[in-house]
Amino acid sequence: MKHIITAIVILNLAGCGWLGLRDRSNDYLLAEEVQETTVPSEMDGVVLGQIYPLPKIAVDSVELGAFEVPRPQPVSVNTFEQLVKIQSIDGRRWVLINISPSEAWPRIRNLLNRNGVPSAKAEGSSGIIETVWVKFNSDEEHSHRFRFAIAPGVQISSTEISAIHQKAVRGEEDNVEWPASSDSDEREQDMLTLVANDMAASTDYASVSLLAQDIGGEAKVEVVTPEVTDPYILVKLGFDRAWASVSYSASRGGFTTIDKNRSDGVLFVNYTEQSVGDKGFFSRWFGGDDNSERLEVNYRVLVAPVGADVEVRLVDPEDGGLAKAEALRLLKVLRGNMS
Repeated sequence: MKHIITAIVILNLAGCGWLGLRDRSNDYLLAEEVQETTVPSEMDGVVLGQIYPLPKIAVDSVELGAFEVPRPQPVSVNTFEQLVKIQSIDGRRWVLINISPSEAWPRIRNLLNRNGVPSAKAEGSSGIIETVWVKFNSDEEHSHRFRFAIAPGVQISSTEISAIHQKAVRGEEDNVEWPASSDSDEREQDMLTLVANDMAASTDYASVSLLAQDIGGEAKVEVVTPEVTDPYILVKLGFDRAWASVSYSASRGGFTTIDKNRSDGVLFVNYTEQSVGDKGFFSRWFGGDDNSERLEVNYRVLVAPVGADVEVRLVDPEDGGLAKAEALRLLKVLRGNMS
């Protein structure tokens, strides 16, 4: 028995060498340089081209000289202080998370499966997930189910997750249709809180659903630049949601709301930007006289419903006129901070 055990140990230590295999991973270090292969003169050589040719750079085509570096566009400051948060307006609630719908989709599916609530319906193209009927210990008379709607958020690469709760008398589940709003606001809020907590607890967003990659279609908010008329922000949401989103943005990114009139759809705002003087960057950073001044300009933000959508325009508070380039630049700031 002792000899058998020793043989087994030897075989384990021998590893691949015992099987006749040799580690060749370092053989390249012993390779010798050989002469370049040439085609004999009596034979036709095939002209070979570079697989990755390097383009020639015409140095004389570059015009050297002094030039002015353009000012960078104002950067949106809405970087989602919270990765996940629950938003609400007029009794409607949703979870906002700054990942794409195709990333949020498998997270919701996994959450439901882990909690023993399988999906009865899952349509990736529409972003709809419906659960099976479940029974709660706190309610012995009714069965319950949820419908989740996963849609793109206002911000790029963000997702809004809403839920509708429905209950039915046990045994009569087949006789009910989905309601327009939840049967129980409390259970809806509890479910959204569960979703938000689960999303916030994990930072692994590597999983992406190809089934859900087309959720939502076109963007909800975009800056439109017509050739003739002035630019504006097109918001494909209801007025209440659009007004709340614009009001939120009008207090960020350099904007300050002075006054607003929701009935007329007007916000009076002030925009402040830094005008840099002649001092160098490090001089301004580490001290010294500050030649910079803060430029403050007042504007009116017009929020007007147009059909099912809402248009947002920026105008001068007095005569209404505003240079197209200036309006476009500031509208991009507003759009970047809408949430």
